[in-house]
Amino acid sequence: MSETTNTNQWSLAIHRVTEASAEIWVGTLFPTLKKPDQARITITHPDGKTSTKKITKADWQRPFSALNQRFFCLRAFSSLKAGQHYQVQFERRIEKTATTEQRWQVLQVGEFSTLPARIPLKGNKPFTIGLGSCFYDDRDGGRASDAYRALYQHGNDKVRPDITMLTGDQVYLDIGFDSLSLLTDEIHQRIADDYAQHWKALSGILSSGGTWMLPDDHEYWNDYPFYDALIPTLLSLKIKRVRKAWTQSAIDAVQNIQRCPRVETFTIGKDLSVCLADLRSFRSDDTFLPDADFKSLSQWAKQLTSPGLLVSPQPLIVEENPSEKNLMSFEEQYKELLEALAHSGHDIVLLTGDVHFGRIATAPLGNNGAKLVEVIASPLSNLTGMNGIATATAKKKPNKFPDPKMIKMANWKPAKVNYNKQFPVSH
Repeated sequence: MSETTNTNQWSLAIHRVTEASAEIWVGTLFPTLKKPDQARITITHPDGKTSTKKITKADWQRPFSALNQRFFCLRAFSSLKAGQHYQVQFERRIEKTATTEQRWQVLQVGEFSTLPARIPLKGNKPFTIGLGSCFYDDRDGGRASDAYRALYQHGNDKVRPDITMLTGDQVYLDIGFDSLSLLTDEIHQRIADDYAQHWKALSGILSSGGTWMLPDDHEYWNDYPFYDALIPTLLSLKIKRVRKAWTQSAIDAVQNIQRCPRVETFTIGKDLSVCLADLRSFRSDDTFLPDADFKSLSQWAKQLTSPGLLVSPQPLIVEENPSEKNLMSFEEQYKELLEALAHSGHDIVLLTGDVHFGRIATAPLGNNGAKLVEVIASPLSNLTGMNGIATATAKKKPNKFPDPKMIKMANWKPAKVNYNKQFPVSH
């Protein structure tokens, strides 16, 4: 017997899907819930058959190394079929008492489709990727979650997403005067509480189709890893032990909850090659990726035999930003990345966010006939509160790419950027 109840402090996130597999993340980020002695995740196949993965009490892991409360478990399902739709159910066992029978209680449900064996041909439902960034739960009221779930379950075939890319700032850890705490335990608890609230508010997105995530600075703090800004709520970061505690829990969450890759690639048949690159977490004064990871990113671009899809936390078509670092701030790697992207002559679509406006821009990519199509989707919600900016007007600069005022490229003449006038510039 299965029973449904109000269980919105439990989370279910469908992280990665392939043609034949899916990774399901379940657990709670709230400190008041206890680990179930027995739980399970069940996938229902299109033909009605089911596959179940059991979870014992010993299987639960801590997402935050500094905290004993809150727990999660990851289960991978394999031997699935390409391009098929599956239902997911997360349950815990309720033991028999003097007045009730033993039963299974439904905690969360979800659904997903596996990747197709190839990009669908004209006339079929197109393969569609949902894109978003910059979510702050204050005053959202579940609107983003409900809208996405409705689009996923009932949207027109032309726009209903198959998978989702969230490109950063899924949480805002650095908004509010509680950021000023000097007590390390309070810092760990505040970061965990922020994730609990945001993951509850994002539940309709995270449980609807395979989701990949990248972090941007607000998964840490504004302009991470640099902390010399004079933002009042971040002044405590200048204290080493505060910065260490904040960094520890922020990294734990990016790795254990969001499960963000450094550089990750996959393909859809021979039609499309996808690369996700965390260009935020590992920055130094001069680089946005360590050498080995940058080499992996560059090799992916240079070896393309089909159009490419690059997913990044920040745009490439940018001007100099004197107040915060963007990708152009790391001039040598920025230039090397552009050269790598232009190398194969295949078109590349960049999915990104960060800047609090929506925009589509296109520009020639080098001299081999390729084109860069940059799609920005930001924000997912109104960014209220301290330092909050709800939305901004889409920038139509630089006029040329790469910006000739800042970047000189050998054998690459900067060309005009086309900013799509039909795309809404604000929400």
